[in-house]
Amino acid sequence: MAGERSWWGWGAPERALSDTECAELGALLPGLPDRPLPVPRLADLALPPVRIRPPAALAGTMTDSPRERAGHTYGKAYRDVVRALRGDLAAAPDLVARPRGEADVRDVLDWAERSDIAVVPYGAGSSVVGGVEYRGDAHRGVVSLDLSVLDRVLEVDRTSRAARIQAGVLGPALEERLRPHGLTLRHFPQSFEYSTVGGWLATRSGGHYATVLTHIDDLVESLRVVTPAGVAESLRVPGSGAGPSPDRFFLGSEGALGVITEAWLRLQDRPRYKASASVLFDGFAAGAEAVRAIAQSGLNPANCRLLDAGEAALSGAARDGRSVLVLGVESAHGPVDGRLAELTALAADHGGRLRAPAGADGGGSGASAAEAWRSAFLRMPYVRDGLARMSAISETFETACTWDRLPGLLDAVRTELAAAVRKATGSPGMINCRFTHVYPDGPAPYFTVIAAGRPGDELAVWDEIKAAAMEILAARGATVTHHHAVGRDHLPGYRRQIPAPYALALRAAKQALDPEGVLNPGVLGLG
Repeated sequence: MAGERSWWGWGAPERALSDTECAELGALLPGLPDRPLPVPRLADLALPPVRIRPPAALAGTMTDSPRERAGHTYGKAYRDVVRALRGDLAAAPDLVARPRGEADVRDVLDWAERSDIAVVPYGAGSSVVGGVEYRGDAHRGVVSLDLSVLDRVLEVDRTSRAARIQAGVLGPALEERLRPHGLTLRHFPQSFEYSTVGGWLATRSGGHYATVLTHIDDLVESLRVVTPAGVAESLRVPGSGAGPSPDRFFLGSEGALGVITEAWLRLQDRPRYKASASVLFDGFAAGAEAVRAIAQSGLNPANCRLLDAGEAALSGAARDGRSVLVLGVESAHGPVDGRLAELTALAADHGGRLRAPAGADGGGSGASAAEAWRSAFLRMPYVRDGLARMSAISETFETACTWDRLPGLLDAVRTELAAAVRKATGSPGMINCRFTHVYPDGPAPYFTVIAAGRPGDELAVWDEIKAAAMEILAARGATVTHHHAVGRDHLPGYRRQIPAPYALALRAAKQALDPEGVLNPGVLGLG
């Protein structure tokens, strides 16, 4: 289990940036204060009064402690962090429930239905789209349903390479429990340390692999879901053509249709052979063409991250104005040097220059660039929090599009969104891009926006920028999100993207499974 979590920001409190580090970051952007916002003390927080009390049978699973309520108010998006720093916890749940088993989950839902109480399923709270935040006042009270006690690996089928896993297990704990069997889920989202299996499933998270096994969807054999209408458990088989998939129905439903309590997930043998390299490109466009060739080659690298010059500089992967392609291959069964050589040769055909010899030991500056990127990748949420304390704008949005639409999308972001950033902040700011995942038919670009904010008005500034970004995505035929889910923050873009007949079917499913509308009201536009 992870140690104590920050109630207001990302991850472990001891890994947060110091006041001095925050001020040093802020000095890089003009117009920001000299000192960071202080982190509020829990004792000074003004939480709304508790409006409901649990029945005696559930009292042992619920708490109304200020720390628990504060920590379960928001997810970990930029706007969540800013509101927490400002002491705005008006959306705090009345109670936090930690069910000890599936029976407790059913009992909580039964009580909520009878009592007009909203239930917000909660894995580890790493949502960055408003997925665990109750908005509005349509219910008599709100319970945050924290599944962290349901954290066991119940069965391991070594023969079929699969495991039955409870929804509340955190990423590191899962891998430790699979290690003695020589197996791994090999699903490592950026939030890996502070997110759960249930959260991955409910949001269709993207993980370690940049190609092929990109989403948790690819790893699902069977799901078990508790709904107000009953328990749904799909047949555990390697594949089935029996009608629409029940698993696909609940994957990505974000707790609005039911509470995922466990799943059978497909595992892999732990990799024994690894190799990595980095390739330099004079421009991002040339790097993108190389990545397209790689994605369409069938070589399927585990890592294929293209960083533009700004992203490469921020991460320390390169500081000479060039873009960097970070490549990695791995296998449980045999050496991978030859496959990495093929990949770097493809990159060279498109103008890339190998930074270091490809080798199984991963040595040299190529591996150093890959490690620098990885370290910066894991550190970035803490940097984001530090910038937020300096009233800076520091947030991301991600998408996916087909290769033919990529040039137009990149051009629009560089021009139209840059203009929106300047208009909202009064300064040019910085917009960086990287590819997180790639497919034969298109990439998943991930954009980072950093700019000076207006102290006290940071949310309005970011909301203006985000609205412009969503408009650009919709106009260029790109998805509103590739792996961050919809939640409440992406609803405007989602409503433009979802086919109208499917929206009708989704609303009908919500009514059938959750007739009182108590499950995570508002996500996916489902009240």
